[in-house]
Amino acid sequence: MNLDFTALDTSIYVFIGTLLIGLALAAFLAVAALATLALAGIGQFLWFLLRSTLGALVDGINFAWERLVHHAGQVELPAEFQTAPVSLLPQANTSH
Repeated sequence: MNLDFTALDTSIYVFIGTLLIGLALAAFLAVAALATLALAGIGQFLWFLLRSTLGALVDGINFAWERLVHHAGQVELPAEFQTAPVSLLPQANTSH
């Protein structure tokens, strides 16, 4: 059985062309939507990694600072580093 395309009317060609263009547009939209979902997922994952990393960094800095302050409060200063009595400090010359 041979198909004779010369017997088809122009409206059939227009109809088939319209279907093919619609199929091409639908395929393009499907690929674009899939790419958008993939990029949004990757962006969300990268934002989660950045937020987690910065949060861990801030927590680490806070923990280290708390340990440093706690350790500094426990340190006993030797006698030569203690503050001098007020009477031994030089007095400002206020007389003119």
